[in-house]
Amino acid sequence: MRTIATIVIMMVATSSLSAQYDRRYEVGLFGAFTKYDKAFNLASKIGGGVRFAYAFTPMIDVEVEALFQSPQDVGTAHLEPLIGGGSLVVNALNAPRMSVYVLGGYSRLDFGATSPYRFTDGGFHGGAGAKFFMSSRFALRFEARGIYTPSTTSAFPGASKSATHLVASAGLAFFQPDAARRAGDADGDGVLDKDDACPDTPIGATVDKRGCPADADGDGVLNGIDQCPDTPAGATVDARGCPHDQDGDGVLDGIDQCPDTPAGQKVDAKGCPLAAPGLADSDGDGVNDLLDKCPGTPAGAKVDSDGCPIDSDHDGVWDGIDKCPGTPAGATVDATGCPHDSDGDGVFDGIDQCPNTPTGTPVDATGCPLDSDKDGVPDNLDKCPNTPAGIKVDANGCPIEHDSDGDGVPDQLDRCPNTPPGSKVDQFGCVLLFEVTPAPPGAPPARPTLILQGVNFQTGRSILTRESYAVLDQVAASLVANPEIRIEIAGYTDSTGRKLTNMRLSMGRAGAVQHYLARKGVNPMRMRARGFGASGYIAPNSTAEGRAKNRRVELHKLN
Repeated sequence: MRTIATIVIMMVATSSLSAQYDRRYEVGLFGAFTKYDKAFNLASKIGGGVRFAYAFTPMIDVEVEALFQSPQDVGTAHLEPLIGGGSLVVNALNAPRMSVYVLGGYSRLDFGATSPYRFTDGGFHGGAGAKFFMSSRFALRFEARGIYTPSTTSAFPGASKSATHLVASAGLAFFQPDAARRAGDADGDGVLDKDDACPDTPIGATVDKRGCPADADGDGVLNGIDQCPDTPAGATVDARGCPHDQDGDGVLDGIDQCPDTPAGQKVDAKGCPLAAPGLADSDGDGVNDLLDKCPGTPAGAKVDSDGCPIDSDHDGVWDGIDKCPGTPAGATVDATGCPHDSDGDGVFDGIDQCPNTPTGTPVDATGCPLDSDKDGVPDNLDKCPNTPAGIKVDANGCPIEHDSDGDGVPDQLDRCPNTPPGSKVDQFGCVLLFEVTPAPPGAPPARPTLILQGVNFQTGRSILTRESYAVLDQVAASLVANPEIRIEIAGYTDSTGRKLTNMRLSMGRAGAVQHYLARKGVNPMRMRARGFGASGYIAPNSTAEGRAKNRRVELHKLN
């Protein structure tokens, strides 16, 4: 078996490699999705590009490409990233309609001319992909690759020396015409297209001077492909043109009128059993009376080697008489072996556990009305078909008003269903981030501000503690539910330490909060992060308690 499989693989590989080699030049257009290293603080973007490739051998290509990213703004920086690269492509698996490949090479990444993104990185890339050929000149191409920069020239706070970016692409590939078409013989049968009366001849078939194939034995498999060219008329054959004899009686399938003859039974030219000389077969089932253990078999019923009727689907009606031989177990049938469906729901009587389902009602495999959301109301009557599990519903299947988290907003309207007890919420049931406090007469209105109580960082670093996540999750949910709000994330420190160190630390902590909120679905364009160092203190720096209050992150509402 292993030897046969090896031969088949070699045959497929040989034919497919020659087809691939004909496609020497490739020009491609593609769209791409790029996910940058998180240290770069860039949003994942969609872009597009072009590529050019040349095949040196059936297995080896080289290609170059350029990927242009859609512009984006990060703070005051305006970026129009560009990624260029060159690759060595190895076609690991080639078939007539598909190629699977791996690639590796060098990439160059340019992020524009605005600080802090005014730099260019180089890196190595590797990936894999597949081409699906629609014709000899056109294919769909899909690919995924990673770009690794061992030593980035960026200078972002908290960034490591290396960076990794991911790119997924999908596009179109166009190829140089294959050799057969350039020679004017599209089907490769040796007859030029201008003289070929049958231009779509399958590969391997023998043809006449007009380019048309023949089928000498009339079995549907063309000469040249047919490995059994003298098959008798009427016999069924496989893809190689060779006939079968399923019951081994010497009469080929398609000609055999008794295809299930027991082994060793003598048969006539039609493949049907012969009765032994001088022995009778009273019931005409092909088994002589001396051997027939079921001598009263009804006419037409199929029997086994003992002359007893067969009932393959166990519905009580013998094979040969049974007009519906594949009846499911348990279904009730009529005299011809065909099942009933009294209520017309597609589930047979005997299997149908709900036999009187109203017409038109969707049912499950047991014939009972579907209740997709398991609320006790059938789908055809359920006006709220996607009710969450455990919610009480009315007769129409719609939830009875309920407020699971007790924030005053019913569950069906609550966009933040797990608000902590006692929290002030907005009309969407989300934590109210900003409260407007009336300013004293003559004073300018105060900027709405929220101090993020419970959001803490590792000592001397801009890494959030795990206990901070619950607070930021509530903030993110509220911002997602109120997309019109724009915020400034402000980081502050106490007066301990050097001024420049405090400024960088406060900026890093504000950036960490911005990155976390973006990961939870808040659009980065709605946020900006700023560090204020030890300025804007709200408590004396002379005490430990005061310094702890001054080490904080605030949200300022910008609109």
